[in-house]
Amino acid sequence: MEVAEKKNAVAVAHGCTGKGNDQVRFEVSIKALNPDLEVLAPVREWKWSRDEEIDYAQKHGIPIPINLDSPYSIDQNLWGRSNECGILEDPWAAPPEGAYDLTNPLEKTPDTPEIIEITFEKGKPTAIDGIQYSLSDLILHLNEVAGQHGVGRIDHVENRLVGIKSREVYECPGAVTLLKAHKELEDLTLVKEVAHFKPIVEQKMAELIYNGLWFSPLKEALDAFLQETQQNVTGVVRVKLFKGHAIVEGRKSPYSLYDENLATYTKADEFDHDAAVGFINLWGLPTKSKQHRE
Repeated sequence: MEVAEKKNAVAVAHGCTGKGNDQVRFEVSIKALNPDLEVLAPVREWKWSRDEEIDYAQKHGIPIPINLDSPYSIDQNLWGRSNECGILEDPWAAPPEGAYDLTNPLEKTPDTPEIIEITFEKGKPTAIDGIQYSLSDLILHLNEVAGQHGVGRIDHVENRLVGIKSREVYECPGAVTLLKAHKELEDLTLVKEVAHFKPIVEQKMAELIYNGLWFSPLKEALDAFLQETQQNVTGVVRVKLFKGHAIVEGRKSPYSLYDENLATYTKADEFDHDAAVGFINLWGLPTKSKQHRE
């Protein structure tokens, strides 16, 4: 959009088909930023098949990373890689190894687990094993490290925005590792009410982004909520990477709400067990009252 403005363009183009989600994301975002720009979508307008797209590219010397023997549709960015088309269109067919690129198959992953420690500051990952990284470099590093252990392979059928089901395989080794570690640190530092409500907001945020509403007022409001929840999400999480799993084995934070003296079952226990009786009576009062009326 910045380039279009600099060039005084009257139109922009994309290569999406008429049955994907990206066409919606592109065009809704374009209209949000510049409603006067015309959008051209030749593949959609010409109703090309995947084979016709490949044939056109080959005839006109356009370099593409696929061919008719491997006609995948691949999207990849810092956060992960998605792949569809070809044999993947059969939901019963097992994805061939050629469909993957960022992760090792379990049969070829190391037989020894790898332990890493991820540092977070106000919800954002900043270091691995004490080494500081920019956010982008940290994700790339985790993609490599966790990918070696087969972490982050996802094979699923999604419900597309345009109303059809689509089978895709995803690879997101860094994302899966970070999300698990971040969730465990939140469980340590967020009060119960926020920890239980935040997943509802996360689901809505995911829907907005998936549905192409990145520039919507609701997203801005949800951003503000999420940012507020991260003020004390600071600490270190220890993760074991092994045979396709990212397993959190430890977490610590200067803002931890975990009190071992309250949680312990030893003689050091400081929890007021007598208070539990009154709490249960009050908590169950509505249920008890309803039962009496019946």
